[in-house]
Amino acid sequence: MPPETLEEAAAAARACTRCGPALPLGPRPVFRVSPTARLLIIGQAPGTKVHASGIPWNDPSGDRLRSWLELGREDFYDTSRIAIVPAGLCYPGRMPRGGDAPPRPECAPLWHPRLINPMREIRLRLLVGTYAIRSVLGRPAAAALGQTVQGFAEPLSRGLFPLPHPSWRTRSWAAQRPWFEAEVLPALRDAVRVALAG
Repeated sequence: MPPETLEEAAAAARACTRCGPALPLGPRPVFRVSPTARLLIIGQAPGTKVHASGIPWNDPSGDRLRSWLELGREDFYDTSRIAIVPAGLCYPGRMPRGGDAPPRPECAPLWHPRLINPMREIRLRLLVGTYAIRSVLGRPAAAALGQTVQGFAEPLSRGLFPLPHPSWRTRSWAAQRPWFEAEVLPALRDAVRVALAG
C-alpha cells in the first residue's frame, strides 16, 4: 500500500470527529497545509471566532501575530508559502475560571506527524504560545515562557522559533520585558524573511 499523501492526510484530518463528545461546539478542524510551504505556524487551538469562520488566526490575536511578523493578510494566508497547523485542530472550549481550555491532548500526536512530516519544504516553524512550545520542545511551564522566548537563538538554530501567544494579555507581558520588542521581534522578522525568500 502506498504511503499516505498530504492531501489524503488533510482530508482525514478535516473529517476527524475523535474528540467530538468533548468539544462544546463540535468538531471543526481548522488548519492549512501545502507541499510547497516554507513557514509553518504551530499555534495552540482555534478560538470561537476562528471556529465560526474556519479561517486560522482570523481574530485580534491573528492581527497581532501578523504585526509581529510584518506580514499582511494576503501574504499570511498564501498557503503555497505558509502552513498553519495548531497543537489542537478544533476549538477546545473554555476553562472554568475563564480563558480557552488547552488543546485536546490527543490531537497533536494523532495529526502532526501526518500533516507536518510530508511538508518537506518547511524551513522555519513558529511555536506560538505555551501549548505549542510544549508540544514541540517539551517545555515550558507558563512561568518559564519568558526564558524560553528570550533564549530563541538555540531553537532557531534548529529551525524553531518560540513565541508567546499574541493575545491581549501579551501587551502587559511584553511591556515588562522590553527585550521582546527590541531583540526578539527583529530576529523573528529576519528569520521569516529568510524562510520565505526564493
